[in-house]
Amino acid sequence: MSLVARIRDVLRSDLPHSAILLDSDARDPLLSGEGPPMPAAVLVALVDRPDPGLILTMRADTVRRHAGQIAFPGGRIDPEDDGPVAAALREAAEEIGLPAGKVEILGIADRYRTITGFEVTPVVGLIPAGLEFSPQPDEVAAIFEVPLAHLLEPAHHLVRDVLWQGRQRSYYEIEWEGQRIWGATAAMIVNLSRRLAAAA
Repeated sequence: MSLVARIRDVLRSDLPHSAILLDSDARDPLLSGEGPPMPAAVLVALVDRPDPGLILTMRADTVRRHAGQIAFPGGRIDPEDDGPVAAALREAAEEIGLPAGKVEILGIADRYRTITGFEVTPVVGLIPAGLEFSPQPDEVAAIFEVPLAHLLEPAHHLVRDVLWQGRQRSYYEIEWEGQRIWGATAAMIVNLSRRLAAAA
């Protein structure tokens, strides 16, 4: 069975009891506030190849949150959106010029709460190889593709520690060709990897 087929199957099945998933960053009321989390969605766009890739963006230095970081296309779910799938497709169209009609939805992955107060729903979709993207320059500095097998390999899921605002924090990081994929983006990739491993 292909890797894409395995992902489709695992997203449509119940979570195996052996899968221990990450559910959130360390919550910090100074950053996230005391209210409920803000719903958001990202598009985990898999490129349809014999060895699939995954599309990631580098956020522009001018954005208010997470400037310069590696991320999935996505953002908050607006009241006009018909749920997380519609929001993820809209954001991907706005940020990287990916037409919604080119995305085959494979399923919904596990939600993740960020330190900045968002509850993010990863929407996993399959896109054709060879698409040309057009980054929105105010939001996206670069678009690139990473081999999916590299991202899902547990040996590449590195745990880093940092002292920040007087507290010791741990987070996941995945390295690829000089790029640091970390924080919530890495955590959502780790969760997908763990789901696949538990279902094997």
